[in-house]
Amino acid sequence: MTKHIHESLRLRPSGIVTPNRTVLAAMTNKQSHDDGRLSNNELQWLKRRAEGGFGIVTTAAAHVSKDGQSWKGELGVFDDTHIDGLSRLARDIHNEESLLIAQLFHGGLQADENLTGSRPISASRTKSRLSKSGFSKEASEKEIIKVISDFKDAAHRCHEAGFDGVEIHGAHGYLITQFLGTKTNLRSDSWGGTLKNRSRLLIEILRTVRDEFPENFIVGVRISPEIKTMGIRLDDSIELAKKISEMEIDFIHISCWDVFKRSIEYPNINKTLTEWFTESCENLPTVISTGGVWSKENADNLLKQGADLVGVGRVGIGYPDWAKEVVKEKYDPKKPPFTSKQLKEAHLSDVFIDYMRKWDGFVAD
Repeated sequence: MTKHIHESLRLRPSGIVTPNRTVLAAMTNKQSHDDGRLSNNELQWLKRRAEGGFGIVTTAAAHVSKDGQSWKGELGVFDDTHIDGLSRLARDIHNEESLLIAQLFHGGLQADENLTGSRPISASRTKSRLSKSGFSKEASEKEIIKVISDFKDAAHRCHEAGFDGVEIHGAHGYLITQFLGTKTNLRSDSWGGTLKNRSRLLIEILRTVRDEFPENFIVGVRISPEIKTMGIRLDDSIELAKKISEMEIDFIHISCWDVFKRSIEYPNINKTLTEWFTESCENLPTVISTGGVWSKENADNLLKQGADLVGVGRVGIGYPDWAKEVVKEKYDPKKPPFTSKQLKEAHLSDVFIDYMRKWDGFVAD
């Protein structure tokens, strides 16, 4: 059956219905207050995308533990003082009839000791440029259990604030990914070694959060199919997806960076990363895939690959009304660079614009 970008979709097991198949993926924007509270600039940036018709709006990665912060201006969900700002965000997003999801994460060895005051933890002792000692600390059993509890507590705060759900960030090299990778997880205990053990942290977080909210609350997960430098292999990621499919999880979000490229591990096989999952796994939950989608043709192509929802990042920065416009058959908005004036008109603050200058060719001036 042909999927269309404008169609609604019921997520299971939560039963929550998306207004359409568009997702604003989580994006770092560095606009939060120093203590992790939501700023008005960040609220306006997300609200404008809801006004632009996105079915799901996702916050930037929000740290669940005070010692898990990776950069200045990062959203926090580790303290009850964050709930008020999150509640205002939920009201504004729901007023536009979009769904709101918080992306929850812990930086692990990418947590900055200068911000947290604590030596970063990871699956194993690993070189870390953000640690004053130059190395992360291997997380103890007690610290691992605390991290799982912190994810659960953060999800509770989001639920109390009125969010529709959470996305557990198991991608992009942060703590959960550090446990998944064979090059970053060198443990010989029950948290390392086999894929079952290396994925235990993620599975326990998902199970704990899902058990807390059995109904009417979205619980999803974002994973990276491949990260060669960390030992994240496609075959392992597919096996992980199969395991997740056996759980009561609403979606798997495949973070491709480019949804049209082939696997780095199997470059001679004519399959996209999304197709590797959708053709290899039975009974997958809803699949979100993100990376490089720009035009209506791109979005339709991704749906044909087997994705159920289309995630976007950069195009949603420059074009806040992308979700409304992408239903038009020939829609193909101009790619960067953008002027700072254009980005300000798209409700980016000066801080956010300065951050985007680090992305090669994104900001013209």
